[in-house]
Amino acid sequence: MRKTLSILTAAGVLSFAGAAQAQGRPDTLAMSCAQAQSIVARSGAVVLSTGPNLYERYVTARSYCNPDQQLQPSWTRTADNPQCYVYNRCVESSFTIR
Repeated sequence: MRKTLSILTAAGVLSFAGAAQAQGRPDTLAMSCAQAQSIVARSGAVVLSTGPNLYERYVTARSYCNPDQQLQPSWTRTADNPQCYVYNRCVESSFTIR
């Protein structure tokens, strides 16, 4: 009984992991600039593929960043625009507290 439960649990975990991996991230190289902007606008914060094995997290507002981060405008390549403005990225603040 225990062995059967372990096998069923492992099979469930593996099938879930496979489904999650198959979804992937939206790829900016396969969409228009307007589509990339729309995805970020709808989600508020989203991770987009920006090239083979490359990805970036884009956000619409600072509320999606950590408290010690600030917004930085960000551009990426899309199918129709080599420099598409895709909202912002969260980056570490450049100031230091003394």
